[in-house]
Amino acid sequence: MASDDIALLADALSKTHVGDGELSFKGLGLKLDDAQSVEELVRDIEQFQGLRALRLEGNTVGVEAARAIAKALENKDQLQRCYWSDMFTGRLRSEIPTALRSLGSALMTAGARLTELDLSDNAFGPDGVKGVEQLLKSPSCHSLKELRLNNCGVGIGGGKILAEALIDCHRKSLAHGSPLRLRVFIAGRNRLENEGASALAKAFQLMGSLEEVHMPQNGINHAGVMALASAMRHNPDLRVLNLNDNTFTKRGTIAMAQALRHLRNVQVINFGDCLVRSEGAIALAAVLREGLPVLKEINLSFGEITEAAALVVAQAVRDKPDMEKVDLNGNCLGEEGCDALREAMEKGDMLGSLSDDCNEDGEILKENGTTKKDDSPEKPQSSAEIMSFLSCPSAEKLLQLGETRTNVQQQVHASDPHTAAEILLKISSLYSEEPETKTAVLETIDAVLKKLLSGSDLSSYCFLSTLLVMMGLLKGEGKVKKVPLVPGQLLCLEHAVQQEYFPQHVASLLHTFTSRNSEALQSCSSASERLSSTLKKKCH
Repeated sequence: MASDDIALLADALSKTHVGDGELSFKGLGLKLDDAQSVEELVRDIEQFQGLRALRLEGNTVGVEAARAIAKALENKDQLQRCYWSDMFTGRLRSEIPTALRSLGSALMTAGARLTELDLSDNAFGPDGVKGVEQLLKSPSCHSLKELRLNNCGVGIGGGKILAEALIDCHRKSLAHGSPLRLRVFIAGRNRLENEGASALAKAFQLMGSLEEVHMPQNGINHAGVMALASAMRHNPDLRVLNLNDNTFTKRGTIAMAQALRHLRNVQVINFGDCLVRSEGAIALAAVLREGLPVLKEINLSFGEITEAAALVVAQAVRDKPDMEKVDLNGNCLGEEGCDALREAMEKGDMLGSLSDDCNEDGEILKENGTTKKDDSPEKPQSSAEIMSFLSCPSAEKLLQLGETRTNVQQQVHASDPHTAAEILLKISSLYSEEPETKTAVLETIDAVLKKLLSGSDLSSYCFLSTLLVMMGLLKGEGKVKKVPLVPGQLLCLEHAVQQEYFPQHVASLLHTFTSRNSEALQSCSSASERLSSTLKKKCH
C-alpha cells in the first residue's frame, strides 16, 4: 500500500466512533481489498476491550480483507450487534458469500451471542443468504432479536434458505431451553414473491415473537399475503406491520383482516399501494371498529378504494384514542369525496394529504379467474321443501313452508357471504303488500339477517360488501353478478334496519353506500327513498 493511501486510511480511522461498547467505521468510504489495507482497522478491533457492536457499513470489503477482520473477531465473545449493511459495493457477487462465511465463522468461533444483524443494501442474492446460513443456524444466533436484510435481492430461493435457517435455529435453540425469539424482521425489496413469503411465514408462525415485520415491494400477491396473515395471527406482540407495495386484492385483505382481529398490540399498519380495493377496505374497517385498540397509524393509500368505502374506514377510526394518522391518498374519491372524507374525520390533523387522489371513476381491475369461496362449515340436513324453495323461490312455496320457513337461516353462513347474499335477495324479491306474503317474507328475512349480523363485525361487513356488489352499489372482484333490483328487496332492508338485531354501525355503512350511489337504485325510486329515510333515522 502506498504511503499516501496509508495516510488517508489513518485519517479515516481517526474519525471512528468509540463508545458504549461500539466501534464504528460507518460511512468512511474505505476500499478494503486485502489484509494490508485493514491492518489499522484490525488493530483497533483487537485492542478494543468489551466490543459489543461493530459498524462496518458504508465501506467496501473484499475477500482477503474480510478474512483479516474475521481473524480479529475470533476472540470477541461479547459482540452482540453487527451493522454490516452496504458493505460490498463494487465487489463481484461471487466474492460476497465467501466474505460473509469468513465473518460468520469468526463469530461462531468466538462464541458470540448476537442480538442484531444488519446486512441490508448488499446485493448478494440467494448465494449471499447461503453465506450466512450456517451463522443463522448456529448458537451465535439463538439470541437474535433483530434481523435486517432490506434490499438484498434475496429472491424466492434465498427466501426459502433463510426460512429454513430460522426454523433450524428455532428448533436447536428450543432444545437448549431458550428458543429463538426474533422481534424485528426487515426484508423489503427482495423479490420474495409468494413462495419466498410463504416459506418465511412458516418460520414466523413457529417463532411467534415478532413485534415488527417490514416486507414492502416483494411481488407478493394474495396467496403469499394469506400465508403471512396466518403467521401474523400467531405473533401476539406484533406492533408494526409494513407490507407496502404488494398486491393484496380482496382475498388477501380479508385474510389479513381476520388475522388482525386477534392482535391487540398493533400500532402501525402500512398496506399502502397494496390494491386492497373497496371490499377489502370494508373488511379492514370492521376490524378497526371491533379491535386494534392501540392503533396509531394506518396507510391504505393507492388502493383503488372508492369514496363510500373510504368513509366507512374514516368512521371506524375516528374514535380511536391513540390514532395519529390515516393515509387514504391516491384512491378513487373525487373532489366531493375528498371533501366528505375531510369532514368525516373530526380530528383534522389525523387525515393525511389527498393530493394524489384520482377521480371517483378510477378503473377497478379484476383478478383473473373466478372468485374463490371460503370453505363453509358443513350445513345441517334441510328438508326437501326448503331446498326446493331455494332452488326456485316463489311466494306460494314460502307460504307452504309454514312455520318451518325460518329454518332457511340454516342455509346461510357468514363464512360464505356470496350464498348468503344470494339467498337474501331471492327471498326479499318475493315481497308484496299482500298481508300473508308480507309477513312470511319479513319473518324469513329477519331470521336470516339476525344470524348473519350476530357474529363479528368482520363477518358482518364481508357479507354486506358482497350484498352491495350484487346490488350494484359497489364494484367487486371476480365474476359476482349484479342482481336486477326490485322494490321489495329495498323494502325488506328498510324493515330490517328498524329491528333491534340490526346494529347502528351496519346501518351507517349501508347508508354511506346508498346515499352515494343513488343512481343504482333509480329503478326503485319510491322504495329507495323509504330506505334512505329509515337509514337516516337509525344513524342519527
